[in-house]
Amino acid sequence: MEKRLIELESRLAFQDDTIESLNDAVIRQQQQIERLEIISNTLAERLRGLSETAGSDQGPEHEVPPHY
Repeated sequence: MEKRLIELESRLAFQDDTIESLNDAVIRQQQQIERLEIISNTLAERLRGLSETAGSDQGPEHEVPPHY
């Protein structure tokens, strides 16, 4: 009975450590996602700004390639 209790305590300790490690990984991933969202939003704003300043007729899709 005592051997079984020791084994259960050992498993519990291992599970606690695993849960803590997983929680740390989730926290790091969430922080990275938040940073990437900020970068993505900043780039989208810059792209919109460039599109507005370039005008609708002068975008890259309307330019003739140099070899024509």
